[in-house]
Order: sequence, then C-alpha cells, then structure tokens
Amino acid sequence: MRLIPSSCSKRWFLQLMAGAAISMSVGLAQAADATAPDQLIRQLSVEVLDAVKSDKAIQGGDVQKVIALVDAKIMPHVNFQRMTASAVGRFWRQATPEQRQRLQDEFKSLLVRTYAGALTQVKDQTIAMKPLRAAAEDTDVVVRTEVRGKGEPIQLDYRLEKTDQGWRIYDVNVLGIWLADQYRNSFAQEINAKGIDGLIKALAERNQKAAAAGSAPSAKP
Repeated sequence: MRLIPSSCSKRWFLQLMAGAAISMSVGLAQAADATAPDQLIRQLSVEVLDAVKSDKAIQGGDVQKVIALVDAKIMPHVNFQRMTASAVGRFWRQATPEQRQRLQDEFKSLLVRTYAGALTQVKDQTIAMKPLRAAAEDTDVVVRTEVRGKGEPIQLDYRLEKTDQGWRIYDVNVLGIWLADQYRNSFAQEINAKGIDGLIKALAERNQKAAAAGSAPSAKP
C-alpha cells in the first residue's frame, strides 16, 4: 500500500508538505483577527517562515521539536475531521464513530510527522499571493499562492472555510493536485482490499515505524 501518493517523488512531496505547513495557522488569536482568508495566509506565511528560518534546531533536523511545533501550532487550526472525511471518501459514511476517530487520529499522526520532516527543508522560500477570487460574503474559498525559492515556483492553493473560530484550512493543492484527492485513491485501494480496519491498521503500522525510527514517514511505498 502506498500511503504517500505514487505520483510524488520524495523531494516533490516534501515541497508540498513544506508549503502546506508554511501557510497554516500559528495561533488562534491571529486567526480570529484576520479579516479575510488571503490576509490570513499572507500573515501566517511570513510568521511561520521567519520562525523556521530562525530556529537552528529545526534547521538541524530536530524532528521531535518540529513535531511538537506542528502539533501545537498548526494542526489545531485545520478542520481535520473534514480533511480526513474527504480523504476517506464514500467509505467515511460506512465507518463507525470509533473507526472515524481512529482514522482521524492515525491520519493526523501521518501528516504531523510528514509536515515535521518537510519543515526541516525550509531554507529561502518566500510566498507570493495571487488575487482572491471571492465575494465578501463567501464562506468557502480558495486562496491561491506560489512558493518561490531555488528552481521553478510551486503552485500552492488552499481551500478554507469560515467557522465561528475563524478561517480554517481543509485541503491543499500543489501543481493542480488536491491532497485529499491523492490520499482518497490510495485509501480506497486499501479499504477495498482489507476494509476500514485494514486501512487503520496500515496507517498505525506506518506511524509506529516512523516513531520507532524517530523520523517522518518515508515518501516511498
């Protein structure tokens, strides 16, 4: 089973995760103060980039420190239930409440460690914002950006929804490919072969191996 999309090379996937992590929230107060989703992304991109660039431990590959940062500062401000449900697809409706919670927990662990590994790759990247194509009253929008550094710019877009707690990210698009869509394909294959519990087991095993190795999950199958 490929828990990381087969079309992604390790380098490409790390770039994807780095970009996603760069632009997610670093504080509930900051999210609440943002008046528009594109302003939120712009503000948080600069703040997270600066934080990573100034932290020698992260630059040195201290995965445990980065995991703690990601888990505390980024994941609480993502609509993770919606992201997990989208990745699991139609099978989400078939899952019991307990299975849904376990899927969400294991998927979160997978992404936290992947984001953590990606953040250690951040060097000189900057974020360029594109015009927001949304009306003032819209509550579900796409914010389009570009990650610029060495090499070709990377298209990086976000789906956000407006909630009582402010804007929340629920999907990420890199080079025209939405993250939830990519996981949905590999998750569906595992569920069709071994059921929902089989997917939970596969995710748990991958996370346990990564934890034992003290590293982020490999981008290889």
